[in-house]
Amino acid sequence: MDKDSNRQQLRNWEVFPGRNRFCCDGRIMMARQISVLYFTIILIVIIAALFFAFDGRYLATHVSFVVPIPAAILFILTMSNLLRAAFTDPGVILRATPEEENDIERHVDLENRLGGDTNSSTKFSPRTKEVTINGQIVKLKYCFTCKIFRPPRASHCSLCDNCVENFDHHCPWIGNCVGRRNYRYFYWFLVTLSALCLYIFGGVIANIVIRTQTVGFMDALQQSPASIIEIAVCFFSVWSVVGLSGFHSFLVVSNQTTNEDIKGSWTGKGSVNPYSKGNCLYNFCDVLCGHVPPSLLRLRDFADADDMNYYNRMNQSNRGQATPMSASVQPAASYGATETSSITAAVVPGGPLTPGMVPQLKPSQAALQLSPSNAGQPAVIEAVMGDSFHGYQSPLPIEDEYQGSHVSLDKDR
Repeated sequence: MDKDSNRQQLRNWEVFPGRNRFCCDGRIMMARQISVLYFTIILIVIIAALFFAFDGRYLATHVSFVVPIPAAILFILTMSNLLRAAFTDPGVILRATPEEENDIERHVDLENRLGGDTNSSTKFSPRTKEVTINGQIVKLKYCFTCKIFRPPRASHCSLCDNCVENFDHHCPWIGNCVGRRNYRYFYWFLVTLSALCLYIFGGVIANIVIRTQTVGFMDALQQSPASIIEIAVCFFSVWSVVGLSGFHSFLVVSNQTTNEDIKGSWTGKGSVNPYSKGNCLYNFCDVLCGHVPPSLLRLRDFADADDMNYYNRMNQSNRGQATPMSASVQPAASYGATETSSITAAVVPGGPLTPGMVPQLKPSQAALQLSPSNAGQPAVIEAVMGDSFHGYQSPLPIEDEYQGSHVSLDKDR
């Protein structure tokens, strides 16, 4: 391979289809919305610095030099766990290659035909598979964005636009999804931050009490004005942080995720959590001490042909010009829906579409990508609603030149 081709070849993180940002040549992976993460880091650093500069120094002189040491250890643990949770791949699942996608389509079509369903419009109906885990039936849902059947406990994050293993939630405070590969760092971040808040709060109170033994209360506050800021921040923070730590401790010992708990996945009658190891200790060890699998993304490897083709199509589509059209979105009668809503759309034939490609569209409007269908087969339509991707399929063929001003769409997710 010559030098020119080496210079043009991109790495996986440069052609990654999800809505993430990368630093240090793909070694650091974050969500695009990280302003709250900056706020979290700055707030923790400022409060800790005030404690060490005023209260910790006073207590080290008048009580014991050991007093600031636990705070320093907790601060280091808190920041290290925060940064690891924020910059670690949470367990993003690779999207299907074109060959894998076609293979899934063939299998789904075959299952529909064997099931006696010959109506082509049902080919793109909502898809699920059932698997049995420890005697409990678990449904695997098909992701129309990643073109895969999601593994158990996985879910698609609408902010990062990725399917994530053992998806817990998307946390704006760390600027990342919380999943299988970074949950333990997120949990220990909550625990150490709770301990740090309580320790600083107690240290500030002790500082003021000791000072009031020689001067008045107001004089003590004047001597240590930073204590007022520390008390206010710690007092209002400790309730939410400690409460969140307790909630996630419950999830850990019961081997659940936030997503499963909110949905009530294992609270129904006759429903048992198939992932529980039988007791709290085993669940604790399984969640926080188990093996962390390597990242599937191989972000620093050079992109293969499929990734490069996708990247090139994206660039061509970004340089293309959208053709405005009107579309009528109407769920099929089999979904029990009767209402029809009209939206303004933009069609970009031959390539994927991102929200930024059609800036004239309002968040309530949609940008559609229409793929020409085979003869007599439905056309695949992917819609972008604001910053969220939604998949739709047309029950009727659409002409290759996209003639006509209206199409009827079936919602499938």
